[in-house]
Amino acid sequence: MNEIIKTKNLRKVYKMGDEKIIALNDVNLEIYKKEIVCIIGTSGSGKSTLLNMMAGLEKPTKGEIIVNNMHLEKMNEKQLTKFRQKNVGFVFQSYNLIPTLTALENVSLVLTFRGVPKRVREKKATEMLKNVGLGKRLHHKPSEMSGGQQQRVSIARAFVGNPKIVFADEPTGNLDTKTTFEIMDLVTSMVKDLNQTLVIVTHDDEISSYANRIFHMRDGKIEKVEELPLKGDVVN
Repeated sequence: MNEIIKTKNLRKVYKMGDEKIIALNDVNLEIYKKEIVCIIGTSGSGKSTLLNMMAGLEKPTKGEIIVNNMHLEKMNEKQLTKFRQKNVGFVFQSYNLIPTLTALENVSLVLTFRGVPKRVREKKATEMLKNVGLGKRLHHKPSEMSGGQQQRVSIARAFVGNPKIVFADEPTGNLDTKTTFEIMDLVTSMVKDLNQTLVIVTHDDEISSYANRIFHMRDGKIEKVEELPLKGDVVN
């Protein structure tokens, strides 16, 4: 297996007045291509900060973040924006959909930023929405959809640009148990079909059961790494 994400002595310190809060404390990890990884821990353990670092959303205080052979810690904001557009997709707990846009517009917006022609991006967005079971909801706005349907739009948006890595931050935190498993089955089957890497942040043990490996975090450090029997196909 080839690594697609690697961190070396990754450290993040936030300053609040005279106080320093250590969110990440010399974190070293490797995540491999086509792997499904879960980062689990209680609130304040550093798991979301670690995801933000690997996704190029935050800069480290010190250390290295190497994603797809690129050093994120050396990039400026413009370079990081370009990196995210080309390499990653995001699924968030709160969906992060634009309320004034339809499902089709929310999904195709990702391709707009890449300069994809309108006809092409609408075709791709339509296909992706059909793939997540929303072929009849193309022109509905978020307020006209259930939480599960909004998360499916979020998933379609994450995958429409065919990213190498999908980052999911508490992707089922606002969903009931039945919808949670439907969403997780959908996301994991899509990353396997497309040979992508999935990194999930959660505090839910049931969600972590979908992973190949689990990184357990506490107080800004990786406490242990757990390998699981896989659900579905084995990653080679």
